[in-house]
Amino acid sequence: MRKFKVDPRLAADSVAIGTLGLCVLLLMNDRRWPWLILVPQRNDVTEIHDLTPLDQTMLTFETCLVAKALKGHCRADKINVGALGNMVPMLHVHVIARRDGDAAWPGPVWGFGSAEPYDPPALETMRKGLAQAVLAGG
Repeated sequence: MRKFKVDPRLAADSVAIGTLGLCVLLLMNDRRWPWLILVPQRNDVTEIHDLTPLDQTMLTFETCLVAKALKGHCRADKINVGALGNMVPMLHVHVIARRDGDAAWPGPVWGFGSAEPYDPPALETMRKGLAQAVLAGG
C-alpha cells in the first residue's frame, strides 16, 4: 500500500492544521473566508460513496466537528459544506464560514475574485486558533 499524500494543488493553496481520525485538516490560505478542507487519508478515492461505510461515518462526524468549531471560532452566520472535485479529483470536503454581507454573500465563494492570502502572523494565529477549537470539540 502506498503512503497517502495530499494532492499538490490542495497543499499549494493551504496550510496543514493537523490530522483527525480519518482526515488531514487544512486551512485555505484565503483571508476573505475562514475556509477549512478535510481530506480523507485514502488513496484513489474521488467520491464519498467510494469510501467504506465506516469511513463515510467518520467523514460525516469529522465534517460536523470541524463545521461546529469553525462556526464558533469565527462567529459565522452560516457554514457552507461542499465536495466538488471538479478541479482536484482527490476526495476533499470544503467547510467555509460565511457572514451576511461578506464579499460574495449570498452567492458561492467559488470563482469569486482572487484569493487574498493571510499575512504570515495572521495565518499562524488562525491556524492555531482553529486547531484549538477543533480539539476542544467546537
